[in-house]
Amino acid sequence: MTPLDPSLPDTWFTRDLPVLRAIARLVDEPKHGGAPYLLGSVVPGSGLAKADVVAAAKALAAAGYIEPLTNHAGDIVRITGISAEARRLAGLWPTPQGEWERLLEQADLRAANAPTDVERDRWRAFADAARAVGPDAGALLMQSLVGGYVPRAR
Repeated sequence: MTPLDPSLPDTWFTRDLPVLRAIARLVDEPKHGGAPYLLGSVVPGSGLAKADVVAAAKALAAAGYIEPLTNHAGDIVRITGISAEARRLAGLWPTPQGEWERLLEQADLRAANAPTDVERDRWRAFADAARAVGPDAGALLMQSLVGGYVPRAR
């Protein structure tokens, strides 16, 4: 960042996402029956200092990614849950882009392991056609499969 550069330093990849992933691991773990988690229990899983975890939790709560419980002073003390979008960002739930990549990987794998030349050619043709569609249209297709609807193209 230069003195003339008005942008702020990144906090998503360096602070907020690691904290979100640590929270997601705790929330998704059935060990405690979905009980609220103390913010302090997120610190070891995030690999960050407590002050960074507190700052990230505030940012994540403001964005609606986590459901916090606060004390009388307004400090976040527990996390009770995470949003559906947070589950996707943390990798617990699929994203259309991720599923498109998985489809391409599977087509390549099936082509490589096909028992006959005919099947191998079909899987290669499928993989080639999928790549020709492109990642944007492919993600829209996977969105319809993951989300249960097909968005209209404009």
